[in-house]
Amino acid sequence: MKRRRIGRTSLVVSEIALGTMTFGSTCSESEAFRILDRAVEAGIDFFDTAEIYPVPPDASYVHRSEEILGRWLVSRPRESVFIATKFCGPGHGWFVPPVRHGRTAIDRHHIRRAVEGSLRRLQTDYIDLYQTHWPDHDFPYEETLETLNDLITEGLVRYIGCSNENAWGLMKSLWVADVHGWKRYESIQNNFSILNRRFEDELAEICRREQVSLLPYSPMAGGVLTGKYNRPDPPADARFIQYRKLGERQQAMASRFVNEKSLAATAELVELAGELGVHPGALAVAWSKQHDFVASTIIGTNSLEQLEEILPAADLVLDEAVLKRIDAITARYPYPLG
Repeated sequence: MKRRRIGRTSLVVSEIALGTMTFGSTCSESEAFRILDRAVEAGIDFFDTAEIYPVPPDASYVHRSEEILGRWLVSRPRESVFIATKFCGPGHGWFVPPVRHGRTAIDRHHIRRAVEGSLRRLQTDYIDLYQTHWPDHDFPYEETLETLNDLITEGLVRYIGCSNENAWGLMKSLWVADVHGWKRYESIQNNFSILNRRFEDELAEICRREQVSLLPYSPMAGGVLTGKYNRPDPPADARFIQYRKLGERQQAMASRFVNEKSLAATAELVELAGELGVHPGALAVAWSKQHDFVASTIIGTNSLEQLEEILPAADLVLDEAVLKRIDAITARYPYPLG
């Protein structure tokens, strides 16, 4: 497993990270432990979670992913792994944060309460990478960044990053941090996959110029690129099958990723993976990690078997001919696919 540096930090992590978004919902604690143990055995040392996880969100099991990761973490040397987590932010309609009373803001009060809860659930005294889960462009970046800077000074957090941010928001945050001499966001965690290449439009150039690393989530497009939605009977616990039972925003997202064009593109990519003798999910992850602005690609699994299918991506390097074929496919089915 090769390793890369996140931004300008001292965090040099595995090129593949393990996300825990399903731990505690569609993935049981015992299976999560099996997945975590196998990931470490394979060379993965970077683990991503969030206070809102697992997803789909449900107030009855919010926080479970951090709790499960924390119970596993206490059995290992803390310095042997890197832990990233996120505090909610407003959610913007994707979920209603059932974490603290009222609208969850990214102000000093809520950030303090959030980090205290995450440290307790993770059973650790510091977080390697602490990230805003969703931005709030109507709230002053100064208060958010000053509070996060204080957490670093106090040793509760080593580095900070953002998630689901746009080009304006990332540049605004970097400017504010620079003006005040505060620690800056060293990473951005956004959706990025063969089926969703919007990051390449503007954010990729910002990352290159400003030395901010992308930590892509959903590199398999929420499982679409594994080919499971091309089957007549996709798994009942598949993410977008579940999203169709939730709110309007989640239903719209399901339709955007699972539709005639996305399935047609996936069919071609599955065929390409077959020619290469690899699992389609491994092809998708290998494509993601070959980008120069990517530090570590975050994968998620419900089972040990799914992890085994993806792990060959660690040693898979796509040549120029394969990359051009992928470019041609995405040109025929450009995002948005819905």
